[in-house]
Amino acid sequence: MTAEWLNLTFGATFTGAGLAEDMQKGIIDRFRSLPMSLSAVGLGRTASDVIYNLLSLVVMAVAGLIVGWRIHNGLGNALLGFGLLLLFAYAISWITAYFGLLVPSPEVVSNASFMVIFPMTFIANTFVPASNLPTPLRIFAEWNPVSAVTQAARELFGNIPLGTPDPTVWSLQHAALYTVIWVVIIIAVFAPLAVRRYKRAGARN
Repeated sequence: MTAEWLNLTFGATFTGAGLAEDMQKGIIDRFRSLPMSLSAVGLGRTASDVIYNLLSLVVMAVAGLIVGWRIHNGLGNALLGFGLLLLFAYAISWITAYFGLLVPSPEVVSNASFMVIFPMTFIANTFVPASNLPTPLRIFAEWNPVSAVTQAARELFGNIPLGTPDPTVWSLQHAALYTVIWVVIIIAVFAPLAVRRYKRAGARN
């Protein structure tokens, strides 16, 4: 599940890199001259990320099943788990879309994404229980949305590691809800910002 999450998260950065490249080549200027919605480019790019991530998720899930990973909580809950992962990755796509329209090159998007995603992923419960971390890092990990989506997916797949203590904070006790709240906040903030930035963007040569 951790590998699936990492794959989806880094896959979500393709939107930002693609938009930065379009800006650099002047393609965005051509789009802006067409009679189309200001949100169409961002919606199209983020939707393409969903399709890419869905295919990646299928490949990762099949590979996991082949090597011994199993779903223990029923197909319906598993589909909800996959959907939650895709939904969170879609929200991340809007963050990268905004910064892709803001920065000068695709390389900057890739480097900046790594600098943010790396600590967010590792200061979480993705690899070790949050309770094992020093107090400041533990508190951050417990409220980190990456921990929430990881916890929610594990619960829906029925793959909570043996010996893992029950969550003691609201964010992990209601991990699916907390994840959805973050998704709504991220999209509500960054989708309008991306559309506004697209409206003002110019070609970078």
